[in-house]
This record gives sequence, structure tokens and C-alpha cells, in this order.
Amino acid sequence: MIYRQLGRTGLQVSSACFGTMTFGWEPADWGSHEETSIQLADIAIDLGINFFDTADVYARGTSEKILGKALKGGKREKIVLATKCHGKMDDHDPNAWGNSARHIIEACDASLKRLKTDWIDLYQIHRPQPTVPIDETIRALDDLRRAGKIRYAGCSTFAAWQVCEAHYIAKQLGTSGFVTEQPPYNLLDRRIERELLPFCRTYEYGVIPWSPLAGGMLSGKYMDGSSAGARYSASDPSGRLKQVPQQKLVKLKKLAEKLEISMTSLSLAWVANQPGITCPIIGARSEIQLRESIEACELTLSEKTLKQIDEIFEPGSHSVNYYSANFGPNARPL
Repeated sequence: MIYRQLGRTGLQVSSACFGTMTFGWEPADWGSHEETSIQLADIAIDLGINFFDTADVYARGTSEKILGKALKGGKREKIVLATKCHGKMDDHDPNAWGNSARHIIEACDASLKRLKTDWIDLYQIHRPQPTVPIDETIRALDDLRRAGKIRYAGCSTFAAWQVCEAHYIAKQLGTSGFVTEQPPYNLLDRRIERELLPFCRTYEYGVIPWSPLAGGMLSGKYMDGSSAGARYSASDPSGRLKQVPQQKLVKLKKLAEKLEISMTSLSLAWVANQPGITCPIIGARSEIQLRESIEACELTLSEKTLKQIDEIFEPGSHSVNYYSANFGPNARPL
């Protein structure tokens, strides 16, 4: 396993981060039952993965509970554990979501209990909320760090200007602020290359992309009719499947065949090979998928191959909308 430094921290993390969003989801035709989830976590650790990502909102706490069980028995100490808060955790409590100090502190305590751990290595704000001053959010995270409940703080799917604002507010407050950003990044949406990635490279933020395979659309499964159990096979509320440029996928598939690797491997390797990327977040429902994804994150693509991919998917472009952030149940997207 190749290990990389997580931004400007001293942490070393595996070249693939295991995302546990599918742990405990029902129906299990898209997610994974508890037993399977724990088995996959064990295999990931055996293969060298030491970086796990989850969130309180994933199956309303179930994912965290399962991950907590998977990391018991001395495994926790060697794992860099990341979770997130912001999502709505109670349909009848208007304060059970968002980036207020109250919610962040309460959500962290709840996550610690579900994960059965005394500390969280990377605690991330899952989405921005402009109606809450960023200094309130930064102060709450610093309180958690001083209390020993978290080691570092990060953000997810923030616009470049929002990461920049948080960066300089943290400096004014004399706090650590965010050290990572977790954006959506894949060949179908490359917009973070315009401003966000350059900012993160300049200020040494760790970048942990989510959905590097665009919900499986870059694996080819929607092209060959093998999409049963895939992310968008049963439900596609954002209409992303309708946005997919099929002709570009055909070209990508031909390039992958020429290189004698799968579309999955090529798409994941492309993300992992981009400058400024720490490690993609991968998901898996089987050992075969897990091994293929880990190997892909350690592939080195030639300059010629990277140029050929750029000719299919123009740098900074997007075909499918991923880089957007909802600020609340009735808010307009970014």
C-alpha cells in the first residue's frame, strides 16, 4: 500500500480511503448488510487501508454504528477515522441539522458514542450553510479539538470562496481551521479544477474526492445493462443518468480496452493521478470490487494517457452536476 501525507498534517493515509456510505442502508440491494460491511472493513484493513470515511447522516447513524463494531478489538488505534456532521438527524427537531455550534458539538458527541471511540481523527462539516457565520462553526470545531474529541477538522463540498473564507477566519481567530476538503470529483464533473484545487494545492489542504466513479456511471455498468444494485438503478432524483454523455463514455471504454484495464480502474486511476489529490474515496460491495479499486488508486497513468482523457473530457468541464451543495431542506443549490 502506498501512503500519502494528509495535507499539511503529519498523518499518513492510504492511497484509497474506504467510504462506508453503503453500510446499513435498506434496501440492501444498493447498500450492504452489517455482516458484509464488517467483512469488507476487515479485508480493507488487511490490504493496507488505514483511512475510513463515514457520516452521521448515512442511514441515520447506522453506518457509524457498524463501522464502530468493525474497528473494535484493537483495530481503531491504527485507523485514521473520519466522519461528518450537518445532515438532518431528526425530522421533528429544527435544530438537529446544520453548522451551528450547538448542533456540531451535540453531533460529535453522538458520533463518538456510535463509533465507540474516544476521538475522531478528522471531523468534517458535510456541507456549507451560509446562514450560519463561519466563525461560529470554526470556534465550535476548535472547542472540540481542545477537548480532545477531534484531532483535525475538514469540510466537504464547499465552494472555493467558502474554503478561502474559512481559512482566513481561522487565522484571525488563531485556530487550526480546516485541513482538508472533500469535494465531488470525477471525469463527468471536473469543475473543482477551476478554483478549488488550485487553492487547496497552494495552501496544502488534503483533498479527498467523493464519487470518483460518478455513482458507477464511469464503471460502464449502465452501458452494458449490468446496473442491477447500482447507485442509480432504482432511483435517480437528480436526473444524473439523463445527463451522461454516452459518446464520451464509449470513447473512454475504448481507451480502457486499449490499455487492457477496466473503465473502473481507468476512471479511479485518473482521479488518483491528478495533482493535489490525496486519495479518492472508494466504495465496495464485494472483495473483488474492493481489490480492483485499491489497485486502481495505485496505478500510474502516462502523460499520453492523461492527455487522451483530457481530449475526451475537457479540463474544468462538466457533463453531470455533482459539484453543488444544498444549504438546507428548501435551499437552492450552489
